[in-house]
Amino acid sequence: MTTDTVVLYSAGWCGDCRRAKSWLTTNAIPFTEIDVENDPESRDIAVALAEGRRTIPVLLLPGGGVLVEPTDAELATALG
Repeated sequence: MTTDTVVLYSAGWCGDCRRAKSWLTTNAIPFTEIDVENDPESRDIAVALAEGRRTIPVLLLPGGGVLVEPTDAELATALG
């Protein structure tokens, strides 16, 4: 799976998701946010991208790379 922009699979209650969203916004990285809490199909996609892990945030990067629960440093390295 590939994309032209970052896709952030997240939920409103998730602190790590809010942090990742804040980092993307602060660093002017365009992204599309998908709330997995009430969308079973998107939740299944996030789990598949995370290789079976049921954890968020999951970020699908342009070109097909995936980050699962990335730190700010990992976001900077991948999207710098």
